[in-house]
Amino acid sequence: MKNIYLIIFIVIFAFIVGYIFGQTYRKTNLNPLISNTPLKTYPLKKYSIQNLKKTKFFGKQIQIKEELNSTDSFTSYQYFSYDDSKRVSGLINIPKQVGEYPIAILLRGYVDKEIYTSGIGTQRVGEFLAQNGYITIAPDFLGYGKSDKPSKDGLEERFQTYTTTLELLASLNSVNSALIEKGISDITANPDNVVIWGHSNGGHIALAALVISGKNYPTVLWAPVSKPFPYSILYYTDQYTDRGKYLRKLLADFETDYDIEKYNPINYLKSIKAPIQIHQGTMDEDVPVTWSNELNSKLNKFQISVDYFVYENADHNLVPDGWSRAVSEMFKFYNDKVRK
Repeated sequence: MKNIYLIIFIVIFAFIVGYIFGQTYRKTNLNPLISNTPLKTYPLKKYSIQNLKKTKFFGKQIQIKEELNSTDSFTSYQYFSYDDSKRVSGLINIPKQVGEYPIAILLRGYVDKEIYTSGIGTQRVGEFLAQNGYITIAPDFLGYGKSDKPSKDGLEERFQTYTTTLELLASLNSVNSALIEKGISDITANPDNVVIWGHSNGGHIALAALVISGKNYPTVLWAPVSKPFPYSILYYTDQYTDRGKYLRKLLADFETDYDIEKYNPINYLKSIKAPIQIHQGTMDEDVPVTWSNELNSKLNKFQISVDYFVYENADHNLVPDGWSRAVSEMFKFYNDKVRK
């Protein structure tokens, strides 16, 4: 008799559980307001210009590491800063003469990772400024030098150059403690006197940093990549082994999920609060002179202070007929802005 009651109890219990499960399943699948499909995420949304403008960049402690080179007037060291939790290496030049110095942030253009070493693309300008009274800091960017790896997403890796630069700028208050930690007590940095130099794609990154931060960092641009994104990268697809096939697919997928205009710093130039100096060669095959002509016109339209220098017969690196004057004009521009 007990076995019969147990069997009846099990049957009734199974029926009740099955009924509840069935009703839940039915309601979930028939109710148009409830979906079993996972909600789609948009991880790159945080990189829109407006969202980056709202982001707080607090900076972290800069660390000065091994000596790389030494001259009569300055010493070069490897340093590390951070982009969120990722470590970014770079090169810092410290003048040897006792005193307080302004800081110059140097942003390079594209360099193949296979040949990259710290300082490529910024070395000559960095040495000139260090010899003439500036502490210079040139980030390698994620994936270069001894930096951590960037995002596996090619477009996010590009956007990370913006955040790396903005985090570095927010970390400059720690330069003096880094100098002391390194045993350098008679040299100090002035984090309130900061200038930016950008060449080629580094010029694009510099413009993005000015737009997003809204800070008054006097900035010099040499042959800046200033066409709107994504044309600013599609222009160079012939240089890739696959002729840009991967990049075009990446951009097509991106435009499916995001409004690409919201990721274009050139759409927000009116946010710039810093004076700018532009140098451009007429024989530049990487950045056509028409790009800098257009950038100059747009900056003037927004009443942003801009000085524009064009050099006949000069290439992407402002040689042979531009480098010396460009360096001289850059130096006068910086000194006028930070040493009043």
